Parts: sequence; C-alpha cells; structure tokens
Amino acid sequence: MNEQNPKERRPRGIYLLPNLFTIGSLFAGFYAIVAAFKGSYESAAISIFIAMIMDSLDGRVARLTNTMTPFGAELDSLADMVSFAIAPALLIYSWALSDLGKFGWLSVFIYTVSVALRLARFNTQVGGKHYFQGLPCPAGAAVVTSLVWVGSDLSISQPTVNILLALVTILISALMVSNVRYRSFKDTDFKNNVPFVVILATVLIIVLISVSPAIVLLAVFSAYAVSGPIMTIWGLQQRKRLKKALLKKRRLSQENKQA
Repeated sequence: MNEQNPKERRPRGIYLLPNLFTIGSLFAGFYAIVAAFKGSYESAAISIFIAMIMDSLDGRVARLTNTMTPFGAELDSLADMVSFAIAPALLIYSWALSDLGKFGWLSVFIYTVSVALRLARFNTQVGGKHYFQGLPCPAGAAVVTSLVWVGSDLSISQPTVNILLALVTILISALMVSNVRYRSFKDTDFKNNVPFVVILATVLIIVLISVSPAIVLLAVFSAYAVSGPIMTIWGLQQRKRLKKALLKKRRLSQENKQA
C-alpha cells in the first residue's frame, strides 16, 4: 500500500494562514493611506510599521508550515505595493512634499515606480540567500515613514527641510533599484544557541524603541540603508588591493625568473 503524500494529508485551511498575514499587511497599508488623508500622520506611520511586521511574518509562516505557493507570492507583491509604495508616498507627500508643487509629486512618483521595479526584479530573479540586490522595499519605506514620524513629533515644517526630504526620497528610490548589495539576514540561525551578545543587543533595541520609537527606528533603518554603499565601497577597495598584490607578486616572480 502506497503511503499518502504528507502534503495531501494536510488540511487545506493551513494554506490560508500565511495569506492572512499578507492581508493584514495590506489592511495596515490601506489604513495608513486613510490616516494620512485625515492628517493623522503618526497613526499612518505606525500602521506602515505594523505592515512591515505582518510582511515579515507571512514569509516565515509559509516557510515554517511549508505552504509557499505562487498565489501567495503574487498576493504578497501586491500587498507590498500598497503598504510600502503607495502608503509611504502619500504619507510624505501629504505631510511635506505637497508644498513643493511639481517637484514634490514627481519625487514621490519616482519613489513609487522604484518600489514597483524593485518588486518586479525581486520576483523574476533567483536571489542569493545572504544578500538582497538593492535596498529592500520595506526598509526604504521605513526610512521615508520614520522621517515623517520624527518630523511630525518635532513639528518640523520648513521649505528647506521639505526639499531635503524630497532629495532623501529620491536617494532611497535610487538605492532600491541599484545593484548595491544588502545583507538579508536570512542565513541567521535562531534554531541553535543564540549568542548572548545578540540577545543583549535585541533587548537594548527594544528598550530604546519603547523610549523614542520614531528616532530609534529612523536611526536603525537609515544605518541599514547606508550600510549597502559602505560595504560596496569597502568591497571594491579590497578587490583593488588584492589585484595590486597579485600584480606585484607576478612582477616579482617575473623579475626572479629573469635574474
């Protein structure tokens, strides 16, 4: 008697579980749009970060339950487009960039298109486990959203600041569609013993976020956004040094042969 495939014995409802987290992310992104229209910028920012949490959970749940499907992947991309493209773009536009006229809405349009291109590239390429190619959309949305959150808390609203925000939005857009590599942290193993330093750092970050969530989240995600170019420049310098060392070794070898 042939054994039944384990996938066939599983209840069909389990395939709905990761999609529920995806729909939760979509709901949070949609609520952020509504809150931004009403002028509740802090609530909109918090909703986008909730969408980020939901987005990180749906993939993990799908992998843990072995319920990854093409339908779930497509639904996740559509939810990401709402939560990490349209919602942050409308949030920063309604809070600050609407005062800049054409330059303001063009900058958020560039951001929205960049997220769409980033998602399309992510879905069509077979990426590595250790790195992302280009700044991930949730991280880019986190930088834009936390900027609005900090500015709203500090009541910052000046033409110079608004221009700076537009330039930062364009810069984030460029990083998302670039070939700069970012650590994915997918290779982090939490099943075995976690180092004490990692636990201590996690607790410290949670405490800092509870004290001043907007500033800490801005600092964390800005550092992550900058880490890609820094590591890329460092890698290029290492390659140049290695190339110079190989050329020098080859030249010395030729000189020894001639001697």
